[in-house]
Amino acid sequence: MKLTLSRFLFLILIGGLFSSCEDEIKTNFTFRTMLPVYLEMSDVRGRVIQVEPPQPLESPGKIYIYEDYLLVNEPTKGIHILDNSDPANPINLNFIPIEGNMDLAVNNNILYADNYADLLAFDISKIRQIQLIRRVEDVFLKQYQHATGKILTFKDTVITADQAYWGRPDVIFFRADASFTSNLSSAGKSYGTGGSMARFTLMDDHLYAVDESTLRVFDVSKADEPKFVKPVDLGWGIETIFPFQQKLFIGSNRGMHIYDASTPHSPTRMAVYEHILACDPVVVNEQHAFVTLRSGNFCVNNINELHVLDIQNPYEPKLKKSYPMLNPHGLGLAGDYLFVAEGNHGLKSFEVSDVLTIDEHQLQFLKEMKSVDLIPGPKSLIVIGPDGVCQFDYSTPSQLKKLSCIQVSNPIVIN
Repeated sequence: MKLTLSRFLFLILIGGLFSSCEDEIKTNFTFRTMLPVYLEMSDVRGRVIQVEPPQPLESPGKIYIYEDYLLVNEPTKGIHILDNSDPANPINLNFIPIEGNMDLAVNNNILYADNYADLLAFDISKIRQIQLIRRVEDVFLKQYQHATGKILTFKDTVITADQAYWGRPDVIFFRADASFTSNLSSAGKSYGTGGSMARFTLMDDHLYAVDESTLRVFDVSKADEPKFVKPVDLGWGIETIFPFQQKLFIGSNRGMHIYDASTPHSPTRMAVYEHILACDPVVVNEQHAFVTLRSGNFCVNNINELHVLDIQNPYEPKLKKSYPMLNPHGLGLAGDYLFVAEGNHGLKSFEVSDVLTIDEHQLQFLKEMKSVDLIPGPKSLIVIGPDGVCQFDYSTPSQLKKLSCIQVSNPIVIN
């Protein structure tokens, strides 16, 4: 029988269909994702916040130190408070359950924390008897859905589904990028200190809070009576904020913004240093800004670098030199020493008195210390990574000595 072209193509099509059917796989597929949840803020506000006994750390986000206390945020859940008077033996004291909490700062024994759309103020002067003393409503509106009058948030959820997949299904794992915190104490003020990925910071009797596009200014001259002053539009892609000498250095995925905050209630833009699209925390000293750029799930370009900028003229920041990195996340300065969290690759320390030869002065590379953010504190270098919160004696920066580690039950995922 003569095989025509049309008959030949028909046989190929039929054969393809049958072979495709043989590749179909049905299985129980378990994965973790962030599911949207709509909440009424009236319901959230109606729930009494009662301080709970100490809870184990599950999947911590931000770290923050205030006096002898270490505060550790569980994203969307609340804040652990630990006695860190001895960094070799931190003691878990209690837990403040705060729905929707992502950020924190402390001013004269008043803890500020976001609660979805609201700012909360807690009196922590009696650490065993913490009390909510004030709520400032409807100031964080990025999650507020005007059409529904509800708050949109996301719940970390594990799903098991019976689905059909063509070929071998890949593992799916997604986790929101809970940015991890950066603020330094101002002279004469009893402020706390966070890491380099902060979205809350304090300076000159004001609290500054950023989200993806807006800087929100609060007057906290009366620490227990925070007052919302105004929003300042920054443009999209805002990630972090760092205060220094009446200036705000704001990291975005497109560059670094410098704002003059000498008039604290009304910061004004001085300059923007632009770079390729990448995640971007920043720390500074009198002469230079140190900016890490990284790739990852939420940092779309394949760039991993440390940029050093000359900021002596804050109206014209200039790139002085860039250095290749592996996957830099948070960073911190202590005098002439720079510490860089290299994500899954480890923790690095550098001597940076000469910013043109940083690559020649790497002091240490702890590859086993997976790290996301850090705080060079007065007693220890505090580092948070996927496995927990560790503290190091860094009196000799070239020989970090581990003092303690708090393990976690649900390790974070580094993006």
